[in-house]
Amino acid sequence: MINREENFLKIISKTLSNSGFLGNDCAYLPEYNLAVSSDTLVQDVHFNLDTITPEVLGKKSLLVNISDILSSGAKPEYCTISLSGPLNNDFIKCFYTGINTVCKEFDIVVIGGDLTGGDKISVSITILGNTKDRSISSRSNAKPGYTVFLAGEHGSSAEGLKFLTNKYKKTEHLPYKEDVGDYFIKAHLEPKLYPKISEAASLCAHPYAMMDTSDGLYDALKKISEASNVGFDIEFNKIPKKINDFNTVLFGGEDYGLLICLENSDFEKIKNDLCGKNTAIIGKVTKETRILIDNKEVLEDLRFGHFK
Repeated sequence: MINREENFLKIISKTLSNSGFLGNDCAYLPEYNLAVSSDTLVQDVHFNLDTITPEVLGKKSLLVNISDILSSGAKPEYCTISLSGPLNNDFIKCFYTGINTVCKEFDIVVIGGDLTGGDKISVSITILGNTKDRSISSRSNAKPGYTVFLAGEHGSSAEGLKFLTNKYKKTEHLPYKEDVGDYFIKAHLEPKLYPKISEAASLCAHPYAMMDTSDGLYDALKKISEASNVGFDIEFNKIPKKINDFNTVLFGGEDYGLLICLENSDFEKIKNDLCGKNTAIIGKVTKETRILIDNKEVLEDLRFGHFK
């Protein structure tokens, strides 16, 4: 499958005179102790106003941007918010109520932004993270033998989307009663983040690789594999999950967990700060550049495409 987003990014990198900051979830500016990330959510691409309220949209919009900063190992501190679309007073009030809830939880300050009219709602957020006294991750830092650690339940967000869009049908991989739909819907609308785990990883003595799993667990494995020229040996039953459908867990997306590749002695030193509910060692980094799940190579690429 041709990934149009990756193709566009290659064109951008080749076109720009200086593209050295591109390639990770955040740009890292060491001279300023700063990590910077921008992300956009677009109506009918990333969300549908029939299935999300303005307040919850505000929460999720900021949470998914915070996730990028956490995946770099930095501490999120400031953000700007640009909002466009058919806006009105009620929408603005509710949207920024959601934003404010998350700001208070993560101690983040909104320092500016932009408001513009338009046909559809679009949310663009730039978030600034402090890197002082922290070691910053890179997709290219994984090495053979590293421990692969995963924080976050996977597959639940995709199940929540099925409930929200009425596409859910009872299947063998989901042996739950209908009333648990609320659980999966919340997993989709209000993702759980892992700031303490991000901070613990940032204290590693050796280089480490860390990514969020916003576009799916397989997507994060694939991108680290390509950037580090390594492979993975993963055990499916070790992945934190509530469902057992392979494609949903690996390719579902929007779980916003943290996939971390750590040098083994570093993991031993910080494992008490890493391990907890919905966290697990799921495998090892390998020299051979294949992604193996239960000793079988994953060949079909079902990653989320932003330009479908």
